[in-house]
Amino acid sequence: MDRSRSGRRPKTKNQKPNAALILILLLSSLVCAQSSVNPKPRLAQIDPNKFAVIINGASGEEEYGKQFQQWTKDLQDALNKRFGFDPVKMKLLSEGQEPRSTADGVRKTFTALKSELQPDNVLFVFFIGHGSFDGKESKFNLVGPDIPASEYSNLLSALPTRRIVVINMSSASGEFAKSLSAKGRVVITATRNGQETNATHFPGFFIDALNATDSDTDQDGHISILEAFVYANRLTAEFYTRSGRLATEHALLEDNGDGVGHERLEAGEGILARATYLDSLSVDEAAENVAIAKLLKERTRLEGEIEQLIARKTSLQEPEYETTLERLFIELAKINRSIKQAGT
Repeated sequence: MDRSRSGRRPKTKNQKPNAALILILLLSSLVCAQSSVNPKPRLAQIDPNKFAVIINGASGEEEYGKQFQQWTKDLQDALNKRFGFDPVKMKLLSEGQEPRSTADGVRKTFTALKSELQPDNVLFVFFIGHGSFDGKESKFNLVGPDIPASEYSNLLSALPTRRIVVINMSSASGEFAKSLSAKGRVVITATRNGQETNATHFPGFFIDALNATDSDTDQDGHISILEAFVYANRLTAEFYTRSGRLATEHALLEDNGDGVGHERLEAGEGILARATYLDSLSVDEAAENVAIAKLLKERTRLEGEIEQLIARKTSLQEPEYETTLERLFIELAKINRSIKQAGT
């Protein structure tokens, strides 16, 4: 087991551009906008609305123990220093010190959250470590007996908050997308199923996304869960390509409650993750220029319409779908051009 750490055809005059071509044009326009608009970074202010639980699981080997500890420290620093998470509201369970990442420690932590969380709070749960799959259910490796994914779902369902983000960055974590799926939840897993059991590289790249300046792809001044997922997914794929190795992990995102995670935005996936932010800056706070702020809001509206249209693709006639999609992307390209010009 490997556990190392870390042609498009020319278009005729009468041919309508297909969705794939339009998406390529969109990405190109986003890159152009990104290079021209760089809101100045702001010091993170404590946000009392956000809570975090970080579970650093059993390492099994010293090498992994050091890696998991480093990732955990880097994650804590990013959440606190860049995104304004209150250290008092960040709960850490680890392998070597109290409170330990045992089944009892996990249950006590979520029991305590019942009285601490309010309905409007946002809870982020991070898993860093190894996972396993017995053919029926996934588990995250704790110190001592493990807790199955179904029990984690019950622990989360007992909490009063309506918005929960679960990021399981362990091996064999893909099945968590099925078990934890629910309305109001965003679930990210480092693997597509329980059979991908090699140690994962996704955690390091996800944390890179939290600290990178270019992970904010729409340049609205704050990072959404969707942006962090897409960024980390890309870096993970590039890692395997550069090293000439077959990828042994494929991260999934599930946020529409159907229990089916996807590696990319499809089947209505990503709308909730796109609207869930790690920081608390509004568009107005993030943009120095009022004109740019208005353009960014308009771009957000158009992107939302595009996402909804893609989600309804199967219920529309193909000509109607293609025409509407083309119109929206043309409008979006114009907005991106205006943002670029305003930024210069």
